[in-house]
Amino acid sequence: MIRALRPEDRKGWQRLYEGYQAFYGFADRPPSFYDRAFARLMARDPRDFHGLVAEADGRLLGLTHYVFHPNLWRDEGVCYLQDLFTAPEARGRGIARALIEGVYAEADRAGIPAVYWLTAEDNYPGRMLYDRVGQKSPFIRYNRKL
Repeated sequence: MIRALRPEDRKGWQRLYEGYQAFYGFADRPPSFYDRAFARLMARDPRDFHGLVAEADGRLLGLTHYVFHPNLWRDEGVCYLQDLFTAPEARGRGIARALIEGVYAEADRAGIPAVYWLTAEDNYPGRMLYDRVGQKSPFIRYNRKL
């Protein structure tokens, strides 16, 4: 079942989000990082991030975080799907697809049909799914040198 993140999900959410952070090389995040992120998700600020989780048998198996933001090319704005993670033991069961479709449904409900996300070039398992549920952009991302 895909549903909105709730306050009582904190422990399961953090377990998943720690796994996501470790996947991208940030296993050393301090507890305050998770405290701030969860507080933002629970604030329900329409201008900030929202969270969905996949739950089965009372256990959280996946998460996604997304935000609606303005866009000069689209008057209605766009939706950025920032984080998507499925517990390793639950992969291959359609959970990531269901989470993406959950974000699509929330975006449609908000009247914002454009949804986009980024992934690592070497995230081949993820990209196999993304090629089925989305359209690859021709754009290349650059970051400011820090």
